[in-house]
Amino acid sequence: MQIAGLNTLGISIARIDYAPLGQNPPHTHPRATEILTVLEGTLYVGFVTSNLPAPARNKFFSKVLNKGDVFVFPVGLIHFQFNPNPHQTAVAIAALSSQNPGAITIANAVFGSDPPISDDVLAKAFQVEKNTIDWLQAQFWENNHN
Repeated sequence: MQIAGLNTLGISIARIDYAPLGQNPPHTHPRATEILTVLEGTLYVGFVTSNLPAPARNKFFSKVLNKGDVFVFPVGLIHFQFNPNPHQTAVAIAALSSQNPGAITIANAVFGSDPPISDDVLAKAFQVEKNTIDWLQAQFWENNHN
């Protein structure tokens, strides 16, 4: 957005610095594939396939990446990155195949929406009691109580 000539090239790039035990929580980019390259440290990464026919339905793929390793997250799939080291930071570069990839953090969207999604709906979807949903929604107080 700051350099007009670069805004229409169909790509984005970001540097991500992970604190010890830090994470980029489960999220999705609805309009882009992401390729992640670890510059420093170690990351545990993974994604889950979509609701494909069995046996590929909701299959989880993960890997521990070290400096120089690369991992691809396909467009629209839920994925995450986590720094498992309690003493060292990690750094990565994420390149995305869109200048506007979008980002939906799963927990924020489900439990922190404004207004909140009905706890009846979420309790049925997650097959848990409503008080569990109420507790999870309360963790997102800032989003639910503006």
